[in-house]
This record gives sequence, structure tokens and C-alpha cells, in this order.
Amino acid sequence: MIKRASLFPFVLALLWGFNWPAIKISLHELPPFVLRSIGLGSASILLLAVALLLRRRLALGRSSVVPLIVAGTLNIAGFNIFTALAQLSTTTSRAAILTYTMPIWSVALAALILREPIGRDKVIAVIVGAIGIGLLAIPIFESGKTVGVIFPLLAALAWALGTIVLKKWPLKGDPIATTAYQLMIGAVISFTCMLVSGQTVPASVSPEVAAAMAFHIIFATAGAYVLWFTILARNAASTSALLSFAVPVVGVLSAMLLVGDRPSILDIAGFAAILAAAAFAVRSGLKPPSASRNP
Repeated sequence: MIKRASLFPFVLALLWGFNWPAIKISLHELPPFVLRSIGLGSASILLLAVALLLRRRLALGRSSVVPLIVAGTLNIAGFNIFTALAQLSTTTSRAAILTYTMPIWSVALAALILREPIGRDKVIAVIVGAIGIGLLAIPIFESGKTVGVIFPLLAALAWALGTIVLKKWPLKGDPIATTAYQLMIGAVISFTCMLVSGQTVPASVSPEVAAAMAFHIIFATAGAYVLWFTILARNAASTSALLSFAVPVVGVLSAMLLVGDRPSILDIAGFAAILAAAAFAVRSGLKPPSASRNP
């Protein structure tokens, strides 16, 4: 019988994968800092309300304050702001794929900083995943639009660093509450950027954008981040990151369906490689600790 926890990565891949076209649609009418301020702020309020209804403990351990601020800045604010800017700089498909170089950075940083063992499946997942991402990144480099590469890679690095922070200094508190606090930090930073940049909230938005934002706030932000931090708490940092390799595949396929992106032969080859990497990552995550340490 399949354990419920083993389905978490696949549910997360669907939520975050479909979030890419949802963001692209929203960016048609909402400036990036406005979008992130509304999305992160609304999701944090929603999670706090859920925590109160469930009578969860809202207090946070004093030792977790600094790690929470750092993680919220990197994992939430940095990642979300850079991914929004990435979608304005290149196609949704390319932004999604390049952003998900983050498992590669996470595995390397986890080995260097956390001294996590890297077993055979993780090595294979990184190599095969890197090949897939490389195939999908070729058209960007050929076009000369380097900004379309820089923003996704900055998002990937911010995410990887935030993941390492949370594994090295785990947050002491209810996961719904700590997720809400991190989203709130991201919202404050996004709102500050909105004020500095002079971006303003439009008087109204279309039903299409409203629906996209509703999905983004409720499912892809509030729900998905709780799911992600649950996965991170139960797995090594490198394994958790590798499990996210499937997200860009869903992102690209959903972009084809919802915003008209069309894959090339290189895209298809890249998808196949990344799906293979995800399979090795999942297998690594399901092995007992002793097995995962074998080279």
C-alpha cells in the first residue's frame, strides 16, 4: 500500500508546476512586486487563520527567529521575486526549467555545509537532471538574452541556500505557523520593493487573472509551502531538493496547455532526462538511511 507521505512530492509537483502559467497569466495585469505582495501576504494571512481555527500553537522558539528571517528572505522573498522577474525575461517554460537547477545547488551545498552523504542515486539524479536542464537552456544561450538566465539562476541559488539554512537550524514551532511567518517576511520584502519601485495595484483585474491568483494564493503558495516544509523536515536537504526535479516538467506542460508555449525536440529530450532524474531522486528518498549512504 502506498504511504500518503510518498505522494507529497507528486502533489507538490502538480501545484508548483501549474503555478508557473498561473503567474504568467497574472503578470499580464499585475506588476511583479504587486503580484508577490498580494500573493505572499494573502497566503500568510490564510495560513494564520487556519492555524487559529485548528488551535495550533503560534509561538516560535527564540532560537528559531534568526533562521526564520533568513529562510523567509531566501526561500520565499528571493525565490518568488526572482522567478517573477524571470518570467518577464524569458518564456514560462525556460524560466521554470532554469530555476530548477536548484536541486543541483542544494545537493552540492548539503554535502559541503551539512556533510550529507551523497549516494549513487543522488549522483545519477544530479547528472541526468543537469543534462536535461542543459538541453532546455540551449535556446536561451543561443538567443543572447542572458537576463533570461540570470534571474532564474538567482532564484535557484536563493532557494538552495534557504533549504540549507532550514536543515542546519530547524524551526521550532508548528509548521503551519512557521510557514505563515516566512510568507509574511516575503510579503514585507515584496511590499517594500513595490513602494521603492513605484509599482501600483491596478483598480481591477480580469476574471482570468483573478482565477489565476486564487489558485496561486490558496493552493500553490499556502498549501504547497506547507507541503514543501513537511517534505524538508522528513528528508535530507539534498533528497528534498532532488524530489522537486519533476516540478519544471509539469510547469512546461501546463505552460503549453494554458499560455501557448510549444516544445522543441530539445525540450522533449530534456523532459525525458528530468523525469528520469526525478525517478532516481524518489528512489533515493524511499531507501533506508543505511542504503542511501552506499556509494
